[in-house]
Amino acid sequence: MTSPILTARKLVKTYTQRSGKFGLGSHSFRALDEVSISLSAGSTLAVVGESGSGKSTLARCLLQLLPLDSGEVLFEGRNLATLSSAALRQERRNLQMVFQDPFASLNPRMKIGEIVAEGLLIHGMGNADERRERVLQMLKRVGLQEADMQKYPHQFSGGQRQRIGIARALVLQPKVVVCDEPVSALDVSIQAQILLLLKDLQQEMALSYVFISHDLRVVRHIADEVVVMHQGKVVEQGAVEAIYAAPQQAYTQNLLNSIPGRRAVAA
Repeated sequence: MTSPILTARKLVKTYTQRSGKFGLGSHSFRALDEVSISLSAGSTLAVVGESGSGKSTLARCLLQLLPLDSGEVLFEGRNLATLSSAALRQERRNLQMVFQDPFASLNPRMKIGEIVAEGLLIHGMGNADERRERVLQMLKRVGLQEADMQKYPHQFSGGQRQRIGIARALVLQPKVVVCDEPVSALDVSIQAQILLLLKDLQQEMALSYVFISHDLRVVRHIADEVVVMHQGKVVEQGAVEAIYAAPQQAYTQNLLNSIPGRRAVAA
């Protein structure tokens, strides 16, 4: 059995919301309630749930973009929370993210070549010529051209922008990529192209994915394992075909029943 490359143990993240007249009151809720997951090297773990289930909070906590109340995230056996700032910054080369909205995640004032090269600059990787060559090769790999390096984000379609976001994440040659709803803002025909690209790149670069989604229809085409979240908790997990064929929880059954054209599963 392949050893886990990324493990989360009993993650807890609490938010406080203002409430009442004039916002003078407040109440707390757990976005993550002792969530544990394990990602095997070279595989795709999908995290599925409705809006508000905690899945995007989980994505950001896995990458240490949000502080945890408690729990630990282990990358290749190392607890990320105990690393120094410099060590964590170095480790982030191996832990990258593809964001949900290709329209909001790219700086509109930067050229595409600059956007994709930014991570290489931050980590001091290569000289100017080496960085340019690396960016060019990555852009070509995701289906773009050399001339695109001099263009700005507004000159591209949504699908092309997401390809740029993928190139930005992968140019650092990471080991783990967290994909936070990477196709939900795209047309269905474009979704299929991006999913196929992600699968091809996974094989070529030996990538491990955490794939966040609300859509079990999409997940079936890319995931090996599925974790189903509801109100901050993991309610079901297992192999993707087992979850799809014989869901054990009513919540999972309802998610499956919401897929257009699928015959309803009895709760």
